[in-house]
Amino acid sequence: MNKQRLFFHTWLPMLVMACYLMACGDGNDPKPTEPDQHLVQAETVKTLTKEEVAKAVGSNPVYQAMVRYGVTAYRITYKTKDTDGKEIQASGALVIPTLGQGASGIPMISYQHGTLSSESQAPSNFGSGTDSQLTTLMASLGYVAVAPDYIGYGVSKELAHTYEHRQGLSQASLDFLRAVKEYFAKNNTGIWDKRLYLTGYSEGGYATMSLLKKIEEEAGSEFNIRAVSAGSGAYNKTAFMKSIINETTTTKTVGYNRLYAWVLLTYNRIYGLNRPASYYFKEPYASQIPATVKHVSDLGQLTISTNITNTFTDSFKKAVNDGTETGFLNAVKDNDVYDWKPKTPLWLYHGTADDLVPFFNSQSAAEAMAGRGATTVRLFPIPNANHEGGVSIYAAGTVSMLSTYP
Repeated sequence: MNKQRLFFHTWLPMLVMACYLMACGDGNDPKPTEPDQHLVQAETVKTLTKEEVAKAVGSNPVYQAMVRYGVTAYRITYKTKDTDGKEIQASGALVIPTLGQGASGIPMISYQHGTLSSESQAPSNFGSGTDSQLTTLMASLGYVAVAPDYIGYGVSKELAHTYEHRQGLSQASLDFLRAVKEYFAKNNTGIWDKRLYLTGYSEGGYATMSLLKKIEEEAGSEFNIRAVSAGSGAYNKTAFMKSIINETTTTKTVGYNRLYAWVLLTYNRIYGLNRPASYYFKEPYASQIPATVKHVSDLGQLTISTNITNTFTDSFKKAVNDGTETGFLNAVKDNDVYDWKPKTPLWLYHGTADDLVPFFNSQSAAEAMAGRGATTVRLFPIPNANHEGGVSIYAAGTVSMLSTYP
């Protein structure tokens, strides 16, 4: 089962539990706000009845019975900034349940998606078998469900994705939430009661941590974040990078090695290092990398079936290890999000045998945060779980978090 389907089948039965455990808000109408600064448009993509949502779930009668509401799905187009500071338009998914007359307000869940293998999987495309199914199901269970596409997907698909880049992911996600907030203010609806939860796994875990840090440091008064769950994210980029460059005992899959190379090439582009692939990689690997890499699909010819450390040039590895490769090292360090002090309840989930993002990413984050005096951070190691194997425990833990912090 691929990661997209694994998320779908894991989250569905667990979210229905949470929707019965959560208390509802008072549903008061929001106060008038200033003219839209981020929202460009809200396009209705589809409206589904309860029966149509149940049908979209699939043939499993247990899943079909869980659906409580019909939904309306929107593609939100909004203003944000690319990593060069240029204003651009990006998009995301907003799914609202069809509640009964006089219903109380409900909370919002912002789901930051994991790595996408194609643009068609972007949440706001609302295609079958994608993260958009998850947001639709969240809404059908009684939540306002939102999911940013990130830069490089949806309406910004012609741009390069900011893969595993702290500022790119967090800025696009924060501005998306601002646009959603403007949508509700503009439509004068009390459906959303202002409670907000953040969650994500893998790249989504890293994006969630980056988003939480950005909100707490720059936009703390804008949102009522109740709690956050993050699963298997690469928070300690510096230690992770050094392990990839020097670790010689484990051979990753071709797909995983492709993702590691994508992170490196993304930083090479965003931080203006602009070095040729041959600076980082030996042959034949350097020749398998195109001059422009916007999405992982552009690396389809890159086939690394050995340990990735064997593909790096000796000069690059030496410069990293002796500290003289300051440009690259500073770029990596700029994306560390493990060593700070969160105020929001934060639950970290990570498989101890994660074969894509090592467990030490969450472990070092929990330790560093505790060292800074954080009292709201909890680490939940998932014994012997690899990257995909940790999804179900993370999902169950997120449901528990929702009911713990209503």
